[in-house]
Amino acid sequence: MSEGPLVKKDAMYQLLRDGKIDEFNLHKSKGKTCDLENCDFRAIDLQGLDASGLNMSGCYFRLADLRGVDFSNTKLNGASLHDAKISGAYFPKEYSPDEITMSNIRGTRMRFGC
Repeated sequence: MSEGPLVKKDAMYQLLRDGKIDEFNLHKSKGKTCDLENCDFRAIDLQGLDASGLNMSGCYFRLADLRGVDFSNTKLNGASLHDAKISGAYFPKEYSPDEITMSNIRGTRMRFGC
């Protein structure tokens, strides 16, 4: 069972929290890995993030700026998008538009096949 969103000490995660998206993407492109599962991204600007292949399951994105982020190859099961800016973002095809909308409006956790 999930403990809720966390602020982890992982250096890659801290780059995202500090708004250093380009630096995160550079390290990721060189093969550096990170644990982003169940992380707290509340009110963080993630525009420009290369989210491909990341596990962001259980993450909390309340009020985050996700505009234009391509999550189509990202694990997002259990993530919450409450009041996040999602214009132009791509989501995995497993999530219905209704599931994404409910998460954005009501803060529900996203689930496959709903």
